[in-house]
Amino acid sequence: MKILIADDDAQILRALRITLRARGYTVLTASDGAEAIAQAAAHRPDLYLVDLGMPRVDGIALIQSLRGWTQAPVLVVSGRTGSDDTVEALDAGADDYVTKPFDLEELLARLRALGRRSTPAEGDEGPTVTFGDVTVDLARRLVTRAGAGAVHLTPTEWQVLEILVRHPGRLVTRQTILSEIWGATHVTSSGYLRLYLSQLRKKLEPEPARPRYLLTEQGMGYRFDPDGSAAAAGAPG
Repeated sequence: MKILIADDDAQILRALRITLRARGYTVLTASDGAEAIAQAAAHRPDLYLVDLGMPRVDGIALIQSLRGWTQAPVLVVSGRTGSDDTVEALDAGADDYVTKPFDLEELLARLRALGRRSTPAEGDEGPTVTFGDVTVDLARRLVTRAGAGAVHLTPTEWQVLEILVRHPGRLVTRQTILSEIWGATHVTSSGYLRLYLSQLRKKLEPEPARPRYLLTEQGMGYRFDPDGSAAAAGAPG
């Protein structure tokens, strides 16, 4: 099993690397969140150990980035002991939380438990999704178009796009998107989505008025069609 340890404490990195390798794990390390994202995209670990208080990209942002494209287990190992920190990490997508200083045997037991529940990282959706001349890098939260470079998206436009591209070919209801982004109290505010889908199409579709990839399912929601075949066959735009 391949594990990525993200922690800015060099002593903890060294101790965990030695311990885990001695127990048969393949170990990758990163001393900050940005390096961890790069390592994750390049090596696709099966499990992550993440500290919260890291420079450049903190642990919460790292977990959110990972959850954009992988369901590999995340175990937070942090010196923050408050319940608010635990809740925030779990809400961001972490699977378990251990506080520092930790008991090594307990940590190893939690790793074994997460490893038994995990699915192979190779089964995750890749960190990059391509449609037409557009590339969406889910790990780096970056959208580019061939010949045009990076495409600027607002944070909400990114959230809408991310939800759709993580479910290729599947209907995603308006209520699902509204609830994930704005909360359950806004599940009837469909005007929000029409606005953001219109903006995304202007930025990403070859013909915004005749979308091929970001499709509307009338009365239900939206569908991401990565190869554009549904629109070519006459599906509603």
